[in-house]
Order: sequence, then structure tokens, then C-alpha cells
Amino acid sequence: MLSTVNLVQRYGKRVLFDKISITFDRGKRYGLIGANGAGKSTFLKILSGELEATDGEVQIEPNARMGVLGQNQYAFEDFTLMDAVLYGNKRLYEAQKEKEKLYMEGDFESDAVNNRLAQLEMICADEDPTYESEVHIEKLLEALGFDASMHHNLMSSIPSADKFKILLAQVLFLNPDILLLDEPTNNLDIETISWLEEQLKRHEGVLIVISHDRHFLNGVVTHILDLDFSTIREFTGTYDDWYIASTLIAKQQESSRDKALKEKEELEKFIARFSANASKAKQATSRQKQLDKLDIAEIQLSSRRDPSIVFKPHRDIGNEVLFINELSKSYDGQVVFSNLNLKIDKGDKIALIGSNGVGKTTLLEILMGKVQADSGNYNWGQTIATSYFPQNTTEMIKGDDKLYDWLQGFDPMWHIDEIRKCLGRMLFSGEDQEKKVGSCSGGEKHRMMISKMMMDSCNFLVLDEPNNHLDLEAIVALGEALHQYQGGVICVSHDRELIDAFANRIIKINEDKSIIDFKGSYEEFVETHQ
Repeated sequence: MLSTVNLVQRYGKRVLFDKISITFDRGKRYGLIGANGAGKSTFLKILSGELEATDGEVQIEPNARMGVLGQNQYAFEDFTLMDAVLYGNKRLYEAQKEKEKLYMEGDFESDAVNNRLAQLEMICADEDPTYESEVHIEKLLEALGFDASMHHNLMSSIPSADKFKILLAQVLFLNPDILLLDEPTNNLDIETISWLEEQLKRHEGVLIVISHDRHFLNGVVTHILDLDFSTIREFTGTYDDWYIASTLIAKQQESSRDKALKEKEELEKFIARFSANASKAKQATSRQKQLDKLDIAEIQLSSRRDPSIVFKPHRDIGNEVLFINELSKSYDGQVVFSNLNLKIDKGDKIALIGSNGVGKTTLLEILMGKVQADSGNYNWGQTIATSYFPQNTTEMIKGDDKLYDWLQGFDPMWHIDEIRKCLGRMLFSGEDQEKKVGSCSGGEKHRMMISKMMMDSCNFLVLDEPNNHLDLEAIVALGEALHQYQGGVICVSHDRELIDAFANRIIKINEDKSIIDFKGSYEEFVETHQ
């Protein structure tokens, strides 16, 4: 249905990929993975025709429909929500709009008008043979959280995060034979991501998706496309299957024959750890069986490196951690939360979850002293020292400081050797450390903020969407670091695997402002509150 022949893409001397020949089959769902900057988005743009490759060609089955997730959420500001989704099928949209205009303004005694109406009716019947497009759009919008009363509102009237949902509905409405999705889970809450997974699992054509959400990839894809060493290697299975197999290869290449037994023990520990928690014990057994069957010959050692994230508190955390008493906050007459009461205890590692806009970021900003509450109070324990990862990290990190100078600006007492070692653990080589922080990519800025938190050596971490812009390897490393951390954690994230890796308490803010406070893992929370 879709294939590439000797595809080459280079920018000057830099080769992103070289002579890639691959065929994508109907009924298969591919997860495209690779380090930041490897060329994943570029590859999708070449497949869609948005970019022209340096050499080679893309072959598409005749009459196959291709749907591409839009990235400009402001492209439809003057459209109603209904029309923006309908535009996903541009031929149907244009036929319907021209037909409506002719019925409003046309001369029905004119043969030309009547002939054109007949042609438009045939196009509508061809594109929407059951005449259910309007019902289909309404169902999509309601599933994405848009009440029927909003369907004829303009796109300009809804928040930016919600505009992205409309782009998602737009490409799903087309029901294309070939579906290309670049980071479809960005800006989506956990419930919407789960809904999207179910939609995509029913896709009957070709699906190629880029995502840094490991749970999403595991739930959706049947094959992994690993973009590395300027080529793409295909692997049958989920992301976890690929990750375990690739890690096994790395261990095998690092170990000599006389260390085979030790290697086996390490692998067993790895599998148990990767299965995260006790609630996944049955999955660990299943994973071992899968590993026994894997053909690891097709996996090669990756050029990618995992960051080494370690948070070491400078002092133990005391018994009194955080008290939140009758805390309330409103913006422009809209209540964010009211009379909130929480007690955070020693040993708590909290995932703060809820739909977009319910006040998660506002709560963290209040606790970190960035925003003033309207009423109520909060008190951190005397032993508590906090380190904060704000949601707007990419906007905060700017300027002409070199990476190590930017870090040392937070505390002149930090030794430059320790700073450089810390940056090295976050995959900034000696040469990388000389560049200006303002020129860093989003992913690099997030790694810089994590470096700062490592240097802080605090005993309580407050993180707001730290996984945004990080690649899969960094997210896995962050989850492991939070799991091993001896202090307290409050983390806002929509990444379910990250949450499952560290959280032992789930606090959910509901849209009606009520709170669910659950002691246990995220998996246990889902089982209890389905």
C-alpha cells in the first residue's frame, strides 16, 4: 500500500537517512522511534509529500487515501468546530459548502445551476454514501469532550490545547487508508489518550505513528520502526518487546562468555524491574515467555544512549512534609479549586492527574510560591527542600550563557567539575556544553532542567509535565530515577508508564472540582475507578 525505494535525505554533509527501502502493509500499525533529531518527523513529511527527499521515491497504491495529523492548531480559526472536522475530507467539505451556497443563492431555473447541483450531490453521495457524516462528526466531538452546545462555535473560541483535539478529529473523520500521526498524544489528557488508542486499534489500513508515550505505543502498535544509523529497521512487536530485546543485545555485546550466568541474572532483574510493580507480576511472567520467543537477531545495538538520572537528597526527609488547608483559587470568576485539603506524608510519591484545565499547574505554582491563593494556606515541613520543574521550562531557559555557566548561576558554590559531570550524565558532551542555552532544543532544555534538579540535591521534587519533549529513553530513565529517589514527589503527567514507574499515590482533580485521593499505583487506581 505504501513503500519507499532508496530514500535519501541529507542536509549539507549531514545524512539523516540513506537508501531506505521499506514496505508498509495494510493492517499493520507501526511505531516510529528514534533519538530526538534522528529524522522521524522528516520521514513522515516525505511520506506525506510535504517534503521532497534528496533522492529515492515514495510509492503509494493508486486511489489510496492518506490522512496526516495537522500541526497548526490555528489554521481554522474562522471555522466552526463541525466545519473544521468536516474539512478533514476536503472534497466532501467543498461539495457541501458549494451546494449550500447554490441552494441559498442559485437560480433554479438555470440548467447550469441544476446540473452543478446534481454533480455536487453525486460527490456527496460518493464521499458520504450513508449520509451520516454529520452524526459521525458529532460523535467524534462529544468523545473528545465537546458538548453539543459547542459544535457550532468558532475554533477561535476554544483553548489552544482543545484546538489540537479538533485536528485529531479531522484526520480520524477522513478514515484514510494510510494514517500518519506525529505525536498525537501531545496536549491530550489520560482519558482522551485511552479513547484514541481504541480508535487506532480499529484502523484497518496502514498506521505510522511517532510518540514518546510508551504506554500508548504498547497499546496501539504491532511493529516498531527503529530509525538509527541513518536507516530504519523493522521489528515485530510492541515498544516494550523491542526495548527488552535491544537491551539484551547490548548486555550480550558487553559481556564475555564467562559472564553468561551473571548476565542471565541481570536480565531477569531487568525484566522484573521493567514490569514496574507487584500489580504487574502476571505481566512479568508473560514478558519472560515473549522474550524466550524473540528473534533478537534482527535487533542491533542502538547508537542512542540513555541518560543517567540520579536524584540524591542532601538530607533525609522528615515526618512532616506538606499540609494544604482550605486552599481556594479562582481566575476571572471561574473556580479552579475550592477549600482543598490534603496532607502529604513521608514516602509519598504522588502523580497529580486530571483533565486539561482542572487546575493541576495552578496548584503546583501556588505550592512553589509562584501564584497567590485566594484563601487558605499550605505549610511545608521544616526539613523540606524543594526543587521545581515548571511546565514552561522551554520558555524559561534562554539567553547566551553556556550550559555550565547557566547551571552555576543558580549556586556559585556548585563546583564546575560536578556541573560538567552532571551535564555529561544528561548526554551533553564536552563540546555540547559550550553552546548557548538559548539555542537548545525543547528536549535539551528539559534535560538542562533535570540537570539543575540533580544539582539541587533536594529532598522533595515538584514536576509539571517533565516528560514533554523528552525521548523515550529519557522518559524511562526519569521514571527509574523517581522510583529510586529517597525523597518525596509530586508530578503532573499524562504519561501512564512514567506514572506507573514511580507513583504510590494518585490524586485526581475532577472537572466538578472534587478530589479522588488514592493510595496505590496508577494501575490499581484504574482498576478501582473504571
